[in-house]
Amino acid sequence: MSRVALIDAGGANLGSVRDALERLGAKVAVVRDGDGLRDAERVILPGVGAAEPGMRLLRERGFVEVLRTSRQPLLGVCLGMQLLFDSSEEGDVECLGLFPGRIFRLQESTGVRVPHMGWNTLQKIQDSPLLAGIDDASSVYFVHGYAAPVTADCIAGCEHGQPFAAIVQRGHACGAQFHPERSGAAGARLLSNFLAWSP
Repeated sequence: MSRVALIDAGGANLGSVRDALERLGAKVAVVRDGDGLRDAERVILPGVGAAEPGMRLLRERGFVEVLRTSRQPLLGVCLGMQLLFDSSEEGDVECLGLFPGRIFRLQESTGVRVPHMGWNTLQKIQDSPLLAGIDDASSVYFVHGYAAPVTADCIAGCEHGQPFAAIVQRGHACGAQFHPERSGAAGARLLSNFLAWSP
């Protein structure tokens, strides 16, 4: 049974992510400061909200340096994934720098509303144990107005008026732009794969 540290970064999805992990047999501890990460086998950074207040809270609670230097498997979810990158256009803020690249604002166009809310289709880009059992073209649930670019670290993409990264992986860190806790079987499988992942 994995011991998972779930970072309380002020997101409203904290309880639903914890419930989804516990259904998979994980032992979950909600942590509110950086010291709480040290004994965890795995770390999840969920998030709902904006980049600047999200990073400010991580700094105030002593998470930033621990996240930058620890080597436990780390999963960022939604805003939590965006905070893994170098920086974000949202508030022009420096982020954790575990992934190269800058988070950008999705652009509205004819028939394309921002924020991107609802179900959309994953497009597998490269093989990864994190995608085991997830069919290409699986539908998952998104709520976001900003997104990560499709780079060499992107293992699954999506499109909402323009392409963006849906799942990223680099070293011990990975991220999902969608909400796995709200994405049915595909989301549960991603979380299960993360719990078994050995980067």
